[in-house]
Amino acid sequence: MKSMADQEQAELRLAIARLRQEHEDYDAAINAMIQVGCDALRVQRMKKKKLVIKDRISKIEDQIIPDIIA
Repeated sequence: MKSMADQEQAELRLAIARLRQEHEDYDAAINAMIQVGCDALRVQRMKKKKLVIKDRISKIEDQIIPDIIA
């Protein structure tokens, strides 16, 4: 039987995988928007959303791998 910590880590890793996929989706969407010539403001908003996702991934990774330097 998995301990609570193992279960929690598995859930966090799953969340990271989902967020990474979402991050890739935003990346593809942004590239497509640039190619078709969408206005810069829309592209900028998408880039901000992508950055928020990257920050969320980093925070979850920090929960899995706590900083050694305290």
